[in-house]
Amino acid sequence: MSRRYFDLNIQRVLEHWTVSEALREIIANALDEQALTNTAEPEIFETDSGSWHVRDFGRGLRYEHFTQNEDAEKLAKPNLVIGKFGVGLKDAMATFDRHRVTVVIRSKHSDITIDSVAKHGFDDILTLHAVVEDPADSEMVGTEFILSGLKREDVDTAKGFFLKYSGDVELEPTRYGSVLQREGKSARIYVNGLRVAEEPNFLFSYNITSLTKALRAALNRERSNVGRQAYSDRVKAILLACSSPSVADALAADLASFASGRNHDETTWLDVSLHACKVLNAHEKVVFVTADQVYMSAGLLARARNDGYRVVVVPETVAVKLPKLEDIDGNPLRDLNEYRVEWNQSFQFEFVDPAELTESERAVLALATPVLELVRVEAKRVREVLVSQTMRIDAHDDNEAAGVWDEETKRIIIKRDQLERPEQFVGTLLHEVAHACSGAPDVDEEFERALTRLLGRTGQAAAAK
Repeated sequence: MSRRYFDLNIQRVLEHWTVSEALREIIANALDEQALTNTAEPEIFETDSGSWHVRDFGRGLRYEHFTQNEDAEKLAKPNLVIGKFGVGLKDAMATFDRHRVTVVIRSKHSDITIDSVAKHGFDDILTLHAVVEDPADSEMVGTEFILSGLKREDVDTAKGFFLKYSGDVELEPTRYGSVLQREGKSARIYVNGLRVAEEPNFLFSYNITSLTKALRAALNRERSNVGRQAYSDRVKAILLACSSPSVADALAADLASFASGRNHDETTWLDVSLHACKVLNAHEKVVFVTADQVYMSAGLLARARNDGYRVVVVPETVAVKLPKLEDIDGNPLRDLNEYRVEWNQSFQFEFVDPAELTESERAVLALATPVLELVRVEAKRVREVLVSQTMRIDAHDDNEAAGVWDEETKRIIIKRDQLERPEQFVGTLLHEVAHACSGAPDVDEEFERALTRLLGRTGQAAAAK
């Protein structure tokens, strides 16, 4: 049996690494091999003797793998694999040796163990060597690492680095990666299934599968504690590519906490917040409002809820952008003003036949004739005055208007409750005549002048009587 010693050229490196982090490298290599060769899922198990085994079913590890600084095949398929540096395997061996974990590596190419041996030609310098021997099974499929001296908690911690073993639930996949349901105290950031960072104030966890140049550069030799600056652009891209209501709904709910400062970091990104509104608007009957509008337009919002709409509270910074945007289906985003417009467009008057009015109501309605006669010049465009049980929403106070001037039909329509008092009815009637003769909306200078003239003329007529 031949025995050869392969100098790994390492002594004490990454001394802060734990056994779990070393085992992470072995598991990562096994998962990479599965992805590259489309073979069976790796196995991780403990035998009765207490040793732990990590077994893949790929092409089998060769001693040459200990020489590579970068794996060309992994670099060519970055979206499939976790690792890219062959030195990760050597770092793992050094860590196992430091923690007195013995390692046996078996494949059809060779059996390999690790030992400290004097460097060739320098007997006073000991370095780690891979001890390469003929394979015990030349027909073996894949690679098997046999590790003695591990604790179960070491294995559980190592498996916890991987999305595959984490139990994290995928909410939505995109071409850039997946949004995952957050579990525990912190959200997790994975790159191709390997956890590289944690975020205590993220709403979701993420698995990034399409890497940017900056993220590739940040995936250091340790592949842990990667800074947010390296992956924030990809997290945003994932969220902006989402189209499911499950993700958008959670973001929208988080937006409601913006004013109190209890929202998560994703909803501080304006483009992400706006996209969530676009998705929700397309999938659900929603009305977007600000916290102030919740109180100032309570009546209109109660009407919206009765109509089956869900009221979604958003920050002012989001609300001001909504009128200019369309949802993912090309429809206008429904803020409070858009809801008011939609409601008025679908509104139908419930006209009341004068015969159905009470005697006192008919008496008040009869005042329309002498009042219009007093202002016949201004009221010349008014063809008739009608009474409706219901009315459109007033744009100023979000309540039902007391009356409207219908330019198309040249009619004044007055809400029935205005017939309760004569002065109330006459005031509403003159208000709508002012609209008819001025052609101007409320809070307009021309309208105000017309209304002042009408009130002055009717006041003079009443005084003369």
